[in-house]
Amino acid sequence: MTVLSGLFTFLLFLAVGGGIGAWYTERAFYAPGPLATEKVVNIPRGSGVRDMGDILEREGVISNALLFLAGQRIARPDASFKAGEFVFKPGQSLASVIDTLASGKMVVHQITIPEGLTSQQVVKRLMDNELLTGTPAVPAEGTLLPETYQITRGQTREEVLKKMAEEQRKLLATLWAKRAPDVPVRSPQELVTLASIVEKETGLAAERPKVAAVFVNRINKKMRLQSDPTIIYGIVGGRGALGRPISRTDIATATAYNTYAIDGLPPGPICNPGRDALAAVANPPRTKDLFFVADGTGGHAFAETLADHNKNVARWRAIEQGAAPAAPAAGTPAPAAAPNTGN
Repeated sequence: MTVLSGLFTFLLFLAVGGGIGAWYTERAFYAPGPLATEKVVNIPRGSGVRDMGDILEREGVISNALLFLAGQRIARPDASFKAGEFVFKPGQSLASVIDTLASGKMVVHQITIPEGLTSQQVVKRLMDNELLTGTPAVPAEGTLLPETYQITRGQTREEVLKKMAEEQRKLLATLWAKRAPDVPVRSPQELVTLASIVEKETGLAAERPKVAAVFVNRINKKMRLQSDPTIIYGIVGGRGALGRPISRTDIATATAYNTYAIDGLPPGPICNPGRDALAAVANPPRTKDLFFVADGTGGHAFAETLADHNKNVARWRAIEQGAAPAAPAAGTPAPAAAPNTGN
């Protein structure tokens, strides 16, 4: 069969200029192919037309690689073939196979980058994805938009990062143009920085506006933000997790990011915030809340006054200790205030 196919191909080349060649070409070009069921085939980057033909023959999409090469040169000499994963249908003709490769319509996959990852963590997640290629540099913190992105096999990780940065720039430009006039951030960079703190303080999308309002209120009142995630970032940087509880020494140790020790915002973002956190900072709700603490349900209890905050802290400490919270007797001082807004 292989000998006959080779002879057929040789005769096809000899007869290209004549009627027999045209007849054989048309018949071979549009005849149903050998593929019995739908199949995904990966064409690696750097593959030439001959390489593609060999791969397609080996995968059972076409019957003869030389015939594929001849058909491409005769019928589609200007076709620009793409590398990647392609879906081929049962019985797909040689003409249709060539059209599929020339279309560039590759199999699309998805990769999800969660909100709140540092840029180092984003790059690691991309490196863990075997569909992608290349080793990119770590982008600046806070320059990427966490989303679900479409990718194709063989795409470079650098391309994905550029897409994430482009989407972040577009979103940030829109939010900055429509921000509330009294939001105390002086630049888009500061908006991202504050949003990154909001992002790390709560995993609940519904809470992000309230958390943003607390920090905005504290900035307006010249109060320190006292955010635990900024302590962690000041210690470990873009590596992410601290790996242990925050200690009193950590709280007292000054770093450029420790908002217990510095006034206002840290010098830059502490993660890559998502859409909700960025939008919450751009247009926070008007509240009087200045404090929040975990409430034991995965969310937070918010308070306008230190006295109310101390009560919320007492409830949280009781929950941590596994005891039912006890209301203080009349005239009894409230428990000591928590040293921060979030714990």
